[in-house]
Amino acid sequence: MGLVAQGGIAAFITWYRAPEQGRAITSEVFGSAPRGLARVVSLHQTLQIVRTVVEAVESKVPDVATPARRPALTEAVLRYSREVAFGAADVYARAAEQRGAWDARLEALVVDALVRGEASESLSGRVTALGWHREQEVVVVVGPRPAGTPEQAVSGVRRAARAVADDALIGLQGDQLLVVVGAGDPRAAAAGLVDSLGEGPVVIGDLVPGLAHASRSARTALSGLAAARAWPGAPRPVAAVDLLPERVLTGDLAARAALRELVFVPLSAPGPALLETVRAYLENGRALESTARALFVHPNTVRYRLRRVTEVTGWDPTVARDAFVLQVGIAVGALPEHPSHEAPPAPAVAPGAGLVTGEEPAPPSPRRL
Repeated sequence: MGLVAQGGIAAFITWYRAPEQGRAITSEVFGSAPRGLARVVSLHQTLQIVRTVVEAVESKVPDVATPARRPALTEAVLRYSREVAFGAADVYARAAEQRGAWDARLEALVVDALVRGEASESLSGRVTALGWHREQEVVVVVGPRPAGTPEQAVSGVRRAARAVADDALIGLQGDQLLVVVGAGDPRAAAAGLVDSLGEGPVVIGDLVPGLAHASRSARTALSGLAAARAWPGAPRPVAAVDLLPERVLTGDLAARAALRELVFVPLSAPGPALLETVRAYLENGRALESTARALFVHPNTVRYRLRRVTEVTGWDPTVARDAFVLQVGIAVGALPEHPSHEAPPAPAVAPGAGLVTGEEPAPPSPRRL
């Protein structure tokens, strides 16, 4: 700090002798300081040091200037000190921009590693460096990027995240924004980010116990976002677990296993009665009387069993959306738990159907179609 003060005084004397030439305040005053000074000494402390040096120089004006020259010298000290203050602010602003750009790149790498499940000790240190405060429950929110440049999009979501969550990490992947949210109630905090995202579906992944499991929440959120278009009336935001049927249709094996455990297993555990009742109820257009006749039971028995279905699964067969979830869950349960992914055998080709001459087989006639 002494070198900085001496450099500033020497630069002032040089400038005072030839003010018309102009001087590079930043390089002459702060050029002797090490690069890491801005990380150790805050801007507030630097301005306090500048003020102290200026006061010391002003106190010596009567000793070095005649009474006629003192006002001009005092004014020159004030003008130069103003330039020094602006120079200090410029140094810290540049350091903050570099640090912000580095933090943005580091955050993007951390979010990408969390999504891919690459947990390591170095990753934990990087998360701490980004300001993640403590271990807590986490959800991943995925939604469309808002309008504007990528920097503006991330900045807007970050402001919203600071208002609703204890911790947040933001990653931009193409037109999608991923936000890792940590809070006492992560799902409520995630819902508070909806207005800051772009137009389109917003999906909240599964709740997980900490950052080490964030990849699981990210996978469910991304799978839900890919399947959300199959449910146009979905709420915004929508939980990934509420999109299980649509995720099954996209080939998500994890969603298939989850839906089997949440629907088929609970309905089968007490015996065949609940499962048969739901099947009959859905096959008969959700009509109580028709279902009772098909099962040879009283309609009140059907009502009781449907209430039991709601209790054991959480989905009400009398509600259209819940009935769809139950129907897909029952269908998934009826299929093998571990489906084979082997390709089906190639269809047999009739001898002579274009194999000798190289000609294409003739298309079927309209009459046969």
